[in-house]
Amino acid sequence: MDTPLIAFIGAGNMAASIVGGLLESGYPAGRIRAADPFEQSLARIGELGPVATGTDNNAAVDGADVIILAVKPQIMGEVCQALAPALAGSGALVISIAAGITIDSLRGWLGQATPIVRCMPNTPALVGCGATGLYATDDVSEQQRAHATQILEAVGLVEWVGAEIDLDAVIAVSGSGPAYFFLFMEAMIEHGERLGLDRDTATRLAQQTALGAARMALENDVDVVELRRRVTSPGGTTQAAIESFEAAGLRRIVQDAMQAAVDRAAEMAREMG
Repeated sequence: MDTPLIAFIGAGNMAASIVGGLLESGYPAGRIRAADPFEQSLARIGELGPVATGTDNNAAVDGADVIILAVKPQIMGEVCQALAPALAGSGALVISIAAGITIDSLRGWLGQATPIVRCMPNTPALVGCGATGLYATDDVSEQQRAHATQILEAVGLVEWVGAEIDLDAVIAVSGSGPAYFFLFMEAMIEHGERLGLDRDTATRLAQQTALGAARMALENDVDVVELRRRVTSPGGTTQAAIESFEAAGLRRIVQDAMQAAVDRAAEMAREMG
């Protein structure tokens, strides 16, 4: 695969995590640029490696093969409209990591002929353990899809979806998902304290248990249903806990929460479109 010139528009946490992942994977710093109005954000990018940085978005995208839009959704329209003349006819791939900004909105600001990939990463990308869903418009070439995969795989797992609406489901599963697990861990830690453990001990046990469960799920050929069964001895403590979860309607609670995330994603698309 060739080495495309990548321009990041916005140099916040997610952009920094992707840049860091690319550099750690051996991607040449000379093929990465970043633009941001805040010198502090640019300095953080610069600490990762000798990446070209600056405050001029148009200069950053000049000659770039891939442009990654990593700005807040609320200013995406303004940023895209300012970039449109520089991108017209370039054929450069635009990757948007902004939740709630649809392809129609992006093309309305950038031009209808712009090849676009929308992606939904999550915050574990900051530690190289991200999960990202991607959707491409029909005019994105196979080579450009490969470039998008290469870039996002630098910070974790990549999954392509077949329809833009599927990104709302990605948001509900993995985009918002880390917070679900943090909340569950928070509840475990709090009750661990009530049961007599000190907070540090309860925290370490909950964190390591979450890590261990995730690794078992990732590194086994069996699905999570079977893994749960293997831990749940008949008549034992785990069975008592699982039966309590089921009686309290845990599955319905999770379903309702994920649907709320999907509904909010659709609402955001209407608000910001």
